[in-house]
Amino acid sequence: MKEVIIYSTPTCVYCNMAKNFFKANGVAYKDFNVATDMDKRKEMIDKTGQMGVPVIDLGGEIVVGFDEPKLRSTLGIK
Repeated sequence: MKEVIIYSTPTCVYCNMAKNFFKANGVAYKDFNVATDMDKRKEMIDKTGQMGVPVIDLGGEIVVGFDEPKLRSTLGIK
């Protein structure tokens, strides 16, 4: 299984949808709150150039936003 990292904020609806998707499908993930963690915010921007969340790193493959078909495909979830 790929390492899954999500850069999120507590008030982001799409971030919460992504985290609920991971939980429902038994996907372990690391969650970084970029509203308060400036180092992780910089890491997210350096990786993607994106300031919007969620940014999801699937073992080096980046998905911006909650794109369920892309997440399913990349993680091998039917």
